Amino acid sequence: MLPPLGALRVFEAAARLASFSRAADELHVTHAAVSHQIRQLEEWFGRPLFLREKRGVRLAPEAERLAEAMSTSFERMAAEAESLKLRTKSEITVACIPSIATRWLIPALSEFLATHADIMVKVVYATAAQRLRETGCDVLITLGADASNGILCTRLFSRVNKPVASPRYLESKGDLESAQQIATADLLHDETMAHWQRWFTKAGVVLPSDPRGPVFQDFNLLATAAIAGHGVALCPVEVCRREIENGDLIILSGISVLEEASYFLISKAYRQKAVAAFCAWFQRVVDAAGA
Repeated sequence: MLPPLGALRVFEAAARLASFSRAADELHVTHAAVSHQIRQLEEWFGRPLFLREKRGVRLAPEAERLAEAMSTSFERMAAEAESLKLRTKSEITVACIPSIATRWLIPALSEFLATHADIMVKVVYATAAQRLRETGCDVLITLGADASNGILCTRLFSRVNKPVASPRYLESKGDLESAQQIATADLLHDETMAHWQRWFTKAGVVLPSDPRGPVFQDFNLLATAAIAGHGVALCPVEVCRREIENGDLIILSGISVLEEASYFLISKAYRQKAVAAFCAWFQRVVDAAGA
C-alpha cells in the first residue's frame, strides 16, 4: 500500500527545496497545506520526516533515500507524460534573461524555426534569480548553474566583465588607457556599485569614495547607456560580443572581474525531442561564435 500521492508530491518539493514555504510557492498552495500534508505523511510512516529547527526545516537522515526516489520518480513521470501528449505541433517554452535573449537568442531564432517547422517556440523573460522549476518552462538560459536533481546544465560562456565605452564617449573624454584614467570617467553600474569597486581593487586603484554614476536595474539599460555615450560600463564581453565586434563598444582594459561566473543552458535531464533539438541548436550557435 502506497502513501497518498498528493502528500508524496508535497514531501518531494519540501525535501528538494529544504523549505515548507518554498514548496508552498512552487505548488501554489498555502504553507499550512504543506505542513498538513507532511504531518499526514509522517503519521502514515510513524516517524518524523523533517527536523523542525529555529531557522526552518531539515530533512531527517532516514528520509533521504525516500526523497531521492521521489525526485527521480516525479521527473520520470513528468517526462513520460510530456512524451505522451498528442500535439499537432510540438511546443516548447524558453525562459531567457533579457541580456542573452536580445543579443544571442532572438537574432538567431529564425534559423531554428526555419529548420524545425514542426516546433513552436514561445520565449519569455526570466530573472537571474529564477531556477528552471520556478519558471515552469522547458528551457532556461540564465546566469548561474542549477544543481537541482534531474536538471541538466550546459555551460555556454563566461561572465567575465571588462570596462567598455563607446567611440562617441571616448571622443569627448579622451583616451582612457589606464585604470587611473578610468577612475576619472563617468561610471555606469549594473544593479550595484560593487562590481566597479572590485575592479578598481584588482587594478590597484584606491578610490577616495564610492564610485559615482547612475545604477541601472537591467543590463540592457546599462548597455544602451554605454552605447549612447553616457560613460564607461563593466560589461560581460561575451554577452556584448556583437557590439564590440561592430565597434559600438570598445574594451578599455584587459583587467577583468567576475571570471568565476558563467551563463548556462538548462533543461530537465529527461528531454523531450523538441527540447533536445532546441538545446543542441543553441549550443551550436554559441560554439560557432567561438564563445
